[in-house]
Amino acid sequence: MAQNSSNIPYDPLDTQPRVETPQLLTPDPVEFGPPRPGFFEAGSRSSVGSTLGVNARGSAYGSIAPLRSSQYGDNNSHELSPVGPTSERYRDDPTLPVGAAPPTANLTEKDQLYAAPRTKTKRKALFGCLIAGGCLLLVLAIVLPVYFLVIKPKSSSTTSTNTGSDGHSGGHASATASGEHPENTPGFVTSGGDGSIVTKDDGTTFVYNNSFGGFWVFDPANPLNESAQAQSWTKPLSQEWAWGTDKVYGVNLGGWLNLEPFISPALYEPFYPNAVDEWTLCEQIMQRDGNLNAIEEHYKTFIVEEDFAMIAAAGLNWLRIPIAFWAIEKYPNEPFLERVSWNYFLKAIEWARKYGLRINLDLHALPGSQNGWNHSGKLGKINFLAGVMGVANAQRALDHVRIFAEFISQPEYKNVVPFFGIINEPRSNSDSGYPVEAMQAWYAEAYRIIRNAGGTGAGNGPFISIHDAFYGMSQWTGFLSGADRLAMDHHPYLVFAVPLPGGPPSDFEAMPCGRWAGDFSNANSAFGVTTAGEWSHAINDCGLYVNAVGRGTRYEGTFETTTVLGSCDTWNDHTTWDQSTKDSLRQMSLSTMDALQNWFFWTWRIGESSRGRVEAPFWSYKLAVLEGWAPTDPRESVGQCQRLGQPTHSFTGPYQSWQIGGAGAGTVPSLDSYPWPPTAIGGFPDAAPLPQYTATGAINTLPVHIYTYSSAGAAATADVGDGWNNAADATPMAVPIADCTYPDQWDATAAAIPTCGVAGATTEAAPVAEPTPI
Repeated sequence: MAQNSSNIPYDPLDTQPRVETPQLLTPDPVEFGPPRPGFFEAGSRSSVGSTLGVNARGSAYGSIAPLRSSQYGDNNSHELSPVGPTSERYRDDPTLPVGAAPPTANLTEKDQLYAAPRTKTKRKALFGCLIAGGCLLLVLAIVLPVYFLVIKPKSSSTTSTNTGSDGHSGGHASATASGEHPENTPGFVTSGGDGSIVTKDDGTTFVYNNSFGGFWVFDPANPLNESAQAQSWTKPLSQEWAWGTDKVYGVNLGGWLNLEPFISPALYEPFYPNAVDEWTLCEQIMQRDGNLNAIEEHYKTFIVEEDFAMIAAAGLNWLRIPIAFWAIEKYPNEPFLERVSWNYFLKAIEWARKYGLRINLDLHALPGSQNGWNHSGKLGKINFLAGVMGVANAQRALDHVRIFAEFISQPEYKNVVPFFGIINEPRSNSDSGYPVEAMQAWYAEAYRIIRNAGGTGAGNGPFISIHDAFYGMSQWTGFLSGADRLAMDHHPYLVFAVPLPGGPPSDFEAMPCGRWAGDFSNANSAFGVTTAGEWSHAINDCGLYVNAVGRGTRYEGTFETTTVLGSCDTWNDHTTWDQSTKDSLRQMSLSTMDALQNWFFWTWRIGESSRGRVEAPFWSYKLAVLEGWAPTDPRESVGQCQRLGQPTHSFTGPYQSWQIGGAGAGTVPSLDSYPWPPTAIGGFPDAAPLPQYTATGAINTLPVHIYTYSSAGAAATADVGDGWNNAADATPMAVPIADCTYPDQWDATAAAIPTCGVAGATTEAAPVAEPTPI
């Protein structure tokens, strides 16, 4: 529903955010007002600032300019780490009739809210001035917002400058600056609705287009303001999310802070075929450049502030942001860029708060690799809860869970990051994986850690989301019954079905309804809050690097099969798709949304290849909205399965009180049934002799973003927390035992067991040094 431009979207003098009555839906399809198409075009990002010669995004890595291989130099064919062995194929969606008992999962189809809790608000300062200065300031306070938000929405000043640091060198991400900030100039706009001008940190601007009644809010003197709304029907962050009533229409920011070859192919192409994952990519870039600046340049430009505004304009209200453990720390033998991605996650928090979006923090890569796939950091073997270093790697991962949980449980962040996916796609249910009992023990220990960090009951720490580990959602019914806000994550993909579907798009229009609607409804009833953390529009496995670097596709019979279903030429080039193809994909998109109910599309953006085009178009939501094979408003999906004559399976609630942090939450009689560490892990029925780390390391607290602003002519600093919620949580981090020689923590499935204080033989493997000091 379009917002009347004559209304002020947000009044800085009014503490109550404006909430419109949501539009009721009917089973009939309704076309809601789309976001302005120009907002999604590259040219529309040239702002008022760009007319003065200011480049809003001066990099060929970003959404305005395509990724180009020339940015990375010549191909370097030096071989460093060997590419891992061909892994089992992957399937994250057992296609079973509703109610049928799932068999062992087949994993052979993928290789590989408004109050600022502890800060002085601008509103409070303004009231002090009113008492001292009288009515004149009151008049100015009312007139200036009206003038700059309504009368002059497209003439925002671009002459001010901001010389503040972006904090990209690690440590505190500081907004402190010398000189005059844009926000300190007369008439600086701190909020706006459709058609308003947004001034970015660097002084450049862009036009905010949102026809759904959304509005942005950012007041540097009150950076924790939580009154922005993504759309009129989405609650501001200051209001509690109503699970069972409010719908999660989400998208992943995949490949941003945790790299994947098919999402950012131009980063990998110069090193073909040697860069197959982030590990080997970092090795190749370091060998070529002597630094990893290219990785940070990717962080800086692949996703920018405009993307957050566009996501709200597309009718989406949640983000799932994958991040890797090296945002916290790394060991010396790990080649990753340490801690830098965290600075950009802090930017994500700021932008999400500014545009009224909630974040699901997703821990996507764990030490040793939880699944052996390229998005876990290193393609190859599983060394998490499996192999000689399986327990030690899992210990280290629990510390990472704890550090993230302590940060997002702080009052300053708990409303913008109220959901924590503690592990992505752990491949427990496979021949090379680890027993379900080990997975359950790790989940139980992570639950204890997170609730210790944030507390129990709604508003105290995040929802804890566990992946079904490829056992199927129904297999987790009853697990930790009584647990406070424990959610289930499942990733339904048509493309990884067995056998691979090979029909035209029209064959898929209703398929998600029959495959998934009943299972998700049942899981929400039997387990509790259940979300689809990933899904896509892919109806085949075409796309550059979709099946990993250097491998072909099953669709063309060049990967793990010789059966040819068709050519990928058309599917890799969306400009060849006719209207009927887009219409069928759009119907499938609506069916999937309706079947899953609460979901996160994978992913928002696919980067261009070195040829200057998106070569995996099925996977880009941004492109799908722009080109018309995704709805411009996800609310159109409600009732889609019924409209297509499919059985209706919708969870309408309510959840049990304890499942959403109410009465009884945290009373978990079975918790003691899952001791840590587990008695058995992958490859070792008796885990007792395996090496462990010792809790003697310094706690690695994550930094906060420091906001410094001018108040009454003097510098002031907003209180944004210190990175740690529970001061009593002081257990040291688990680190290698001094003078103990450990096997390579990423390649220890067949290593000798070291002594290190436990029974077993010694090993000649190279030692793993202490973590890099911070």
